[in-house]
Amino acid sequence: MIRRPRRNRQTEVIRNMVQETTLTTHDLIYPLFLIDGQNQRVEVKSMPGINRFSIDTVLDEVAACVDLGVKAFAPFPSIPEAQKDKYATESHNPEGLFPSAIREIKRNFPEVALITDVAMDPYNSDGHDGIVENGEILNDETLEVLAKMALTQAQAGADIVAPSDMMDGRIGHVRQVLDANGFQKVAIMAYTAKYASAFYGPFRDALGSAPKAGDKKTYQMNYANSREALIEAELDTLEGADYLMVKPALAYLDVIKLLRDNSSLPIAAYNISGEYAMVKAAAQNGWIDGDKAMVEVLTSIKRAGADIILTYFAKEYAQLLKR
Repeated sequence: MIRRPRRNRQTEVIRNMVQETTLTTHDLIYPLFLIDGQNQRVEVKSMPGINRFSIDTVLDEVAACVDLGVKAFAPFPSIPEAQKDKYATESHNPEGLFPSAIREIKRNFPEVALITDVAMDPYNSDGHDGIVENGEILNDETLEVLAKMALTQAQAGADIVAPSDMMDGRIGHVRQVLDANGFQKVAIMAYTAKYASAFYGPFRDALGSAPKAGDKKTYQMNYANSREALIEAELDTLEGADYLMVKPALAYLDVIKLLRDNSSLPIAAYNISGEYAMVKAAAQNGWIDGDKAMVEVLTSIKRAGADIILTYFAKEYAQLLKR
């Protein structure tokens, strides 16, 4: 035999030399859950190791992550039911929980990047990403709310706004409103291919944002489709997106690869709550090695073509690198 591929696997040093995919903390964004109150740190039971934080305690969490080398964060607010309404009015209240948290994080850690969620569901009494009328999700009327929300977040200090609603035309509308108000430097990370997935359960548990009726299949994508992601990517790019995202990640590695092969924009992927919970549950039962599975999952997402990974493993992975 002339060719023996095992020659390049025979020692750790050689394996490291020829390794094709490298994952560092610079590639990761850490999602954070926010709640009202003081000195609050409440575990999300369906996501072992993940907590909801009040603004004061989230500053401690950010500090710990920055020390580990994680400097990009995606906060999400858990809004009390009493503050929710049909039009998600609280979403653009400048003194609300979310803008207040953005201001405090940026005031204490001006060097970090904040990627903020633009969607109605945390604030909507119907639990949907758009205005609901007679069971229908209204598209164009929803855009006005999303733009107000994005502008409020930019004014509070967001570096990147991330529309996750999947309404048609929302990237262009948000870009227009941001630019008209002097926020040309605020980037947009489009949730380009966001699928109607069964893996969102723990996230909705953390935020209490599940739909009160129906499902999200008229706006989130059919998980059987991949070519449709190219249509969404083309539109988001033409409308001014700075990043394209695939969500979820692990069951959609082919879609990540598809966007990577067809776009020159940075590709993000969201390693979501259900994917995290599966690894954690199996590790707690002793069925898999949790650390090794975490690294393998994250590396597979990077290998598929993601430049950026939003993951609840970010802090844990950074800690592993420090060992």
